[in-house]
Amino acid sequence: VPVPYVTWSPGATYDLLAPQAAGEDAISITGADTYPTTGQLRMTTVSVTSPISSLSLPEVLFSYWLPSRQVLPRNAIYRPGEDTPQITAEETQLMDDSQSKAIVAALRQSGIEVRNWPMVTTVSNSGPSADVLKPGDLIKAVDGKTTETVQKVQQLISGHHVGDPVVFTVLRGQTTLRPTVITRATVNSPKKPIVGVGLSIGYSYSPQVTFAIDPTIGGSSAGLMFALSIHDLLSSADLVAGRIIAGSGTMDADGQVGRVGGIQEKLAAAARDQASIFLLPKENCVDVDEVPKGLRVVPVESLAGATQALQQLADPAQADSVPGCP
Repeated sequence: VPVPYVTWSPGATYDLLAPQAAGEDAISITGADTYPTTGQLRMTTVSVTSPISSLSLPEVLFSYWLPSRQVLPRNAIYRPGEDTPQITAEETQLMDDSQSKAIVAALRQSGIEVRNWPMVTTVSNSGPSADVLKPGDLIKAVDGKTTETVQKVQQLISGHHVGDPVVFTVLRGQTTLRPTVITRATVNSPKKPIVGVGLSIGYSYSPQVTFAIDPTIGGSSAGLMFALSIHDLLSSADLVAGRIIAGSGTMDADGQVGRVGGIQEKLAAAARDQASIFLLPKENCVDVDEVPKGLRVVPVESLAGATQALQQLADPAQADSVPGCP
């Protein structure tokens, strides 16, 4: 009889500085100088019961007593009513967002200019911007006036009358375009001009960074390791210095590290694959029950802090001063 539980166990780890199974580099950078690296930077994963699979009560009890494995309520992992395609799409989107933010954080840490721009996130299918603006467009100006915030775009659109043309200057990929959108009104606000798009903040920069990661891997917890790998490739200093370093943590565009799940399973996976250092968010220290032999756990709060910790750990005179999880 199936029971409403799933298990988490140590998953695979992936060296982000090495070619992947298809022979492509895990991370490729063009448009900026890159440098040789030594050692390994491993992103860690958790193996979780598939959404289309179920566990019996004996399987759950057996898993509960196994080391480095957790038993969790199914609803804690999968929302009721979600099917496999929905779950896969959400996990893929989280991975894409994680990679995008890691790129921005790593470029900034490497001293490469990154500009913030309002970005089109959604376009109403029946709105005035349909087939004119596209999700991902970076809005650099409205009617020739520079726009560096979402509020500025909204202010300039609001300065028009319903039916007026609005000329956007957008960066789409590497191409600058100047599309025109004719404003409309809404039923609730007949005098308020709208263009029918949703906006957030996007980024522009010169280097091109691409990933060749197994597409079945999803989630946002690899952001820290993505950012470290990009920064190491762009840095003339050898950050890894021949060591095997694993870790997990989300990363925002400002370089701040965020909490993740499955820490105990990821520690076990890192130790299994011979890592000597494990970087994790400082918030996750409370989740560390047992540290595998030979693995040093280092809490970090930012990409800059992680970089500094690795540099100190490579220096015998400073290594003992690097804090660990209590």
